[in-house]
This record gives sequence, structure tokens and C-alpha cells, in this order.
Amino acid sequence: MQFCCHKLDNLNASLKDEGRMYPLVGRQCYMLKGCYRLNPEKNLMTSGRRFCECVRSTVRCSLKDDGASFPVSDGVKKDSDAASSNVLLHDARVLYCVAPAMGHNKESHPESNKRVPAIINALERLELTPKYRRRDILEVQNFQPASIDDIARVHSKAYITGLEKAVSRASDEGILFIDGSGPTYATGTTFQESLIAAGAGISLVDSVVSASRLNTDPPVGFALIRPPGHHAVPKGPMGFCVFGNIAVAARYAQSVHGLRRVLIIDFDVHHGNGTCDAFYDDPDIFFLSTHQQGSYPGTGKIEQVGQGNGEGTTLNLPLPGGSGDSSMRAVFDEVIVPSAQSFKPDIILVSAGYDAHVLDPLAGLQFTTGTYYMLASKIKGLAKELCGGRCVFFLEGGYNLQSLSNSVVDTFRAFLGEPSLAPQFDDPAILFEEPLSKLKQAIQKEEEVIEFLTFCCAKS
Repeated sequence: MQFCCHKLDNLNASLKDEGRMYPLVGRQCYMLKGCYRLNPEKNLMTSGRRFCECVRSTVRCSLKDDGASFPVSDGVKKDSDAASSNVLLHDARVLYCVAPAMGHNKESHPESNKRVPAIINALERLELTPKYRRRDILEVQNFQPASIDDIARVHSKAYITGLEKAVSRASDEGILFIDGSGPTYATGTTFQESLIAAGAGISLVDSVVSASRLNTDPPVGFALIRPPGHHAVPKGPMGFCVFGNIAVAARYAQSVHGLRRVLIIDFDVHHGNGTCDAFYDDPDIFFLSTHQQGSYPGTGKIEQVGQGNGEGTTLNLPLPGGSGDSSMRAVFDEVIVPSAQSFKPDIILVSAGYDAHVLDPLAGLQFTTGTYYMLASKIKGLAKELCGGRCVFFLEGGYNLQSLSNSVVDTFRAFLGEPSLAPQFDDPAILFEEPLSKLKQAIQKEEEVIEFLTFCCAKS
């Protein structure tokens, strides 16, 4: 591993072009060093070797219409001449970025650096990577970390500066806890790796928007990133989250691409309080969250609908404990779809948390792999109907590595329009009866809130 990093450092030196460094190589070497330093287990070393292979198999995807270009991996080793061939972005059906934050890790913590490698290994095992699906699936590799200005569109400068100082202390003192409620921790690499995670989401917004100009059915993006982001509030970290990755991407989509109306769907088992707070008074960003009633952090009540100009663009759907596939289908069809159709978004961003799975240790819902397949398929269809197919998913929670990786695999298959593998992954015997009567009451109450808000808006 150390030798591999040394070779990449030399490769960096040889790839200077009139003083310009190719950022792909530097980023991958950074990840490899983090992997070697903090966890030399075999599965993570395997992930490190994969990053080395990605460096050798990068091709450039050029979008001549708008001048943008995105280096992507097609997963096939080529000679240097063939490696410069163009891969047409508009032919792809799935785009993804990988930012595993290997240095941001605490032993025995559920939000660990094993999460993203487990997903990548599952995608590889089930042949859902560019190596096997070179036209359908592309990995966007050459992305830049988010800038401080990008982050400051959501978070206070005081928090950003304070976090950077705390991380410099962590380099000397070891792991620090930066929020007691999560608990959220920081290591010496947390600040930079959090910028990389946010940058991955921004890059996918760029890529999907560019593809939508070329194709009426553009690829769906998925940012396989950590640390997660939807609990991070504008003034600080919270609940394992450092920067609000999806919130940063939403503001970026507005300011850079002119996509004024952004719909954020959050199906993590916990309420995305940070995202909610960031846009609570914003009429142009509709935040819609499904989460387990009474779960951490205790926010996300039905009555919380936004304030001021943003009243009516926050919708919280707390699900009774034990809710599963039938419950989520009903909520999606009866509440989410009509709300999205009424809002008419320019892009849909998704906080994709997989901790509502029945096997996840941190909650009490009973989603299955099939539930996540259904959600991915329906959200993709909604994006195609409402906003030219522009849609990007962001990894949030999910702490059982098996259910997490299987569910992301089925999400990819939904994007591709291929049959679900849920019958292979799910065991119906472990499920129990859903509280459908309680859910029906919750949906009825939600519809009453929506009706009242619609009446108020019409009256004004």
C-alpha cells in the first residue's frame, strides 16, 4: 500500500501540464494514505488497490455543447491512446462518485469508514460498476472538494473556521467529539474529507445538469459519500454529520445553474433537522422528510411546515414504529407525489438513508431492500415527469453493512430499470404486521395540514 502511494506521488509529478496538476491522482493518493494509516484490514486494502486501478483506467467525457468535461472511469484497462477516447455522458444511466473518508473513523462507532467500501464491494460483486457496465454506469472521478464559499452558502463562517481549528487539534490529540448529541467525532482528516464529500455532490449536480441538456432521460446521480450531512445545522455539526452535503448542493444548483426550485426528499429513518433548519423560511426549496416518529433528534413534527415566506415548503411525515413497505408506498403515492407535482421543482435531490431497514440497529421501522427499490424507481419517475430527469441521491445513514450495501445495489438496479434482487436479499419471515391504522390517521392529518396551507395561500 505504501509503495502504491509512492508510485502515485511520482505519477503526479509526471502529469503536470504547464504547471497544472491533475486533481484525480492527488485525490486518490490522499485516500490511499488515509486507508493505510488508519485501517489496514484486508477489505479496506482491497478498496485501496481499486483506487489505484481507477487512476489507470480514467477516460475523459467531454460535453461539447457547454464546454464542461468530466473524467469518468469505464472500468476497463486501456493503453494510453485508448484512454483518451470520449465516453458520451448522455448514454449513461447511472453516475456516481465515491468519497469514503477513510481517515474519518472511530473504532466501534456505527458511522465508520467501512460503510462506503462495503457498498463498492457489493456493486462490484453484482457487476454494477463501469468495469461490467461501461456505457450504463459511470464513475465521476475528477471532482474538486467543495470550496469554503460553497460550504458558507449553508453554514456560518464561524462554524467552518472553528471546525478547521478543531481538526488541527485532533491531528495532535487524537479523536475529538465535536457534538455530544450524536456523538459526532472528528479526526485529523475530517475537515478535508468533509469538503471532498460535499464536492462529490456538487460534481454530480454539474454532471446531471449537463447531461439533461443533451438527453431527455439523463442519468441519475448517486454520491456515495461520508460523513453524512442531513443533521448538520447551519451553526454546527450534529448526529454524525459535519457539513450538510445535500443543502450545499441545493444552494449550488440555485446559484450556479439557476435551478431556482429544489425539491429535497429525505427518507432516512431520522428527521433531517439540519436540512430542515437551513431552508425553513425559503419558499424555493421544498424539504420533505419521512422518518420514524419519536426517533432522534426528536424534530420533524407534522405541524412544522416552514415559516414566513417558506410556510408550506416544509413537509414532515413521521411514520409510526413498525412501518414498512406498504406504509411507505401509501405515503409516497398519497402525499409525496401530489406535493411534488404542486411544487414543480427544477431538480430533485434525495437524502438516501438506509437505516429504516428492518435489519438496521439504530431504529425501529421495517423497510426492506424492496422498499428502497420502490423508492428509487418512483423518485426517478417523478424527476422525469417534473424536472427533465434531473435527480441526485446523497448517502446518509445505514449502519448494517449487509442491508446497506444490498439496498444501494437495488437502488442502482432501479435506476437502470432492471428487476429488483429483493427476493434474494429479504426474509419476509422476520417482518411483522404494520400499524396501518395509525398510518392512515397520520396521512389524514397530513392531508388536513396541506389543505389548510393551500387555503391560506389561495386566500392571500
